[in-house]
Amino acid sequence: MKKTRIAMTAAAAIASAPVFAQSSVTLYGIVDTGIEFLTHATPTGGSVARMPVIGGGDVPSRWGIRGTEDLGGGLKTVFTLESGFSASNGALQQGGRLFGRQAYVGLSGPWGQLTFGRQYSMTNWGMVESNIIGSGGFGGLASFDPFLLAARFDNDVVYMGTFYGVTVGASYSFGRDSSATANCPGQSANDFLACRAVTGMLKYEGNAWGVATTYDEQRGGAGATPVTVVPGAPGIAFTKSGDTDRRYQVAAHVDIKSVRLGAGWLHRVVEGDVRSARVDIGYLGASVPYGAWIFDAQVAHIHNGDFDANGTMGTLRANYNLSKRTALYGVFAYMKNSGKQGIYSVSASSAVPAAPHPGSNQLGGEIGIRHLF
Repeated sequence: MKKTRIAMTAAAAIASAPVFAQSSVTLYGIVDTGIEFLTHATPTGGSVARMPVIGGGDVPSRWGIRGTEDLGGGLKTVFTLESGFSASNGALQQGGRLFGRQAYVGLSGPWGQLTFGRQYSMTNWGMVESNIIGSGGFGGLASFDPFLLAARFDNDVVYMGTFYGVTVGASYSFGRDSSATANCPGQSANDFLACRAVTGMLKYEGNAWGVATTYDEQRGGAGATPVTVVPGAPGIAFTKSGDTDRRYQVAAHVDIKSVRLGAGWLHRVVEGDVRSARVDIGYLGASVPYGAWIFDAQVAHIHNGDFDANGTMGTLRANYNLSKRTALYGVFAYMKNSGKQGIYSVSASSAVPAAPHPGSNQLGGEIGIRHLF
């Protein structure tokens, strides 16, 4: 009888215990660095060899934690904490933030995903499939527009949902960048629009092709850092909430068997305190796998008549996969500058770009190693 009573008590305790939802947490990361060599690396000429800092290498280095919890009925809690660092010196990136790449929490379900925190702009998600060279610090589009190396915002509310191949995305930031380097944390009691950012995306992904269009608007604020239009040159004062920095984008890609072709166009309009600028960036690229190799090529051009700064860059890259996690790579890029302020560099991996003399050209190469975990 005593044993029966114990068994019944244990069964009752188990039956009355809370049912915990299934959850998972994953640690992941990339360690990527190399050595780059640049000609015409200063306004007076000369060459430089160095380990890249901001861009990290071919792909920016990072580590992160992501997780989900199944709440039932198709509803899940999601979160991501992602930290960027420089493998060359171990320093934190993104203004010294612990989780400067991403830091968000939210809910997902059949209706899409709604998240809150520091997150990517829709500009990033719109070009991720078509921009063959990607967001690395060498030979990429960030050589023309540094925002494209780090298209993300603080204090951001983001929605994304995919229905029948069509992805709809939108974000609203209450204060786009609260770091000391940008000094644009958000509204004040007297200025509701200061430092706001709004982005939107409409994208379609088919079996072998896709197309996306995005809109990105950023606002100025008291004390905000000037907006960079030509990396290495003085920016446009951006201290009023009526100032705007807008980017309009169209991007597309097509897969022909294992070969991917990607192309895009980005139109930027900056209206600052006392000056404005209009910039157009276009790019065309291809990616070809061959056994353990992946060969990439991309040509990009910027037209910046307001600053008299135009540039054309060609980039070649080869990755050799030693395993599923480790690869060796080499990247080579050539920049042809023109105009009185044409000082674009093939490398965007330093806080102070290796800008050449106005109108002079630059050749660069990088070799490195990347490991995923």
